[in-house]
Amino acid sequence: MQEFYKKALSTCSVLLLITGLLGYLCIDNTFLKLSLFPDTKSSFQWRTEQNTDASAGGVSYLTINDHKFSLDFNINLSHRAKYPHAAVSIVFVDQTGTKTGFVDLSAYDQVLFSTKCSTENMLTFSLTTFDEKVSMDDDPLSHRSPTTFFSCNKEWQSIAIDLTRLETPQWWFDMYKVELSQQEYKLDKVSKIAFGNTFQSPFDIETNIQITELTLVGRNWFYLYLFATLTILIWAGFAVWIFRQYTLAIVRELNDKIQRDRPLVAYQQLTVESHRDRDKSAILHFMATQYANAELTLELMEVTIGVSRTKINDILKSELGFTFTGYLNKLRLTEAARLLAQDRNSNIAEIAYSVGYKNVSYFNKLFKEEYNCTPKAYKSLFDKASESNE
Repeated sequence: MQEFYKKALSTCSVLLLITGLLGYLCIDNTFLKLSLFPDTKSSFQWRTEQNTDASAGGVSYLTINDHKFSLDFNINLSHRAKYPHAAVSIVFVDQTGTKTGFVDLSAYDQVLFSTKCSTENMLTFSLTTFDEKVSMDDDPLSHRSPTTFFSCNKEWQSIAIDLTRLETPQWWFDMYKVELSQQEYKLDKVSKIAFGNTFQSPFDIETNIQITELTLVGRNWFYLYLFATLTILIWAGFAVWIFRQYTLAIVRELNDKIQRDRPLVAYQQLTVESHRDRDKSAILHFMATQYANAELTLELMEVTIGVSRTKINDILKSELGFTFTGYLNKLRLTEAARLLAQDRNSNIAEIAYSVGYKNVSYFNKLFKEEYNCTPKAYKSLFDKASESNE
């Protein structure tokens, strides 16, 4: 059994290592995190773009101070335009860096960033997405722009925005005749992320706005489900393997025990031959030929071979280390174990009677004390081992 335990322990250690490695890889891929700054380390290619109300006759302006390591820009809003507007956008582009492209953000459900404003401000955060039913390539306004709001002041604040709960402006529904109930949008085709002013932003004053640590986070549960499935399969397979190996180890151990006891079943021929004493020879020969007799007792043996009870026990104790009863049970149980292991169709009660036991319950009790399992379990172990070998 020591060999089995070593093998089981080493296999378990390897599987634990494999499971841990799989867990690390799957969990790492489950919880997604994508930083957009600095731009050189971002997985997406993008450029900044500024948009103001100048095209509508306004004089609001926006100046970008930094877009490599953060978004740092100044805005100054004016009431001259009907709808004062100033915004800076992160526009996703293709590999050439010149043409606007789409990125798939459907795996992300939240955006995190830190922000600070030189003047207390209320700003917008929006995404521009392509709506398959409405959007047209040559009409940027037809792209849906889910939006939300956040405030900032002179102190750094951490902002967390749920990308799945943004609201599309009502003018878009009105312009493209879309029912207000159709609030659902997809994030599989996003062309830009924008930060802009609101009507609650300060006017006629230059405000500096800083946005850092802009990070998209999400969860891809596929990898966690994959990890759970692989873990179940690996350890279920290990459980089956360990059960079979344990069964085989038990069978080997019991076979070894039978082999060790075989000299006793062979009736200690070498020992008998080495002694010329008539009483010793008579005792061992009588028990070797009569152990299956259910009526065999110490008294019967005493009468039959003419050796006193005391001498019988003394000889058995000195030669084999057993009393009469102990040696008799040893012979019977060893033969019973051989029959149980060899004959798959054998009946436990019949075997008990055939080796000299009248009481099957008593036979079961003695067998369990000898082999640490019941005759039924012992027989089952050898039957399973035979089926595996077949």
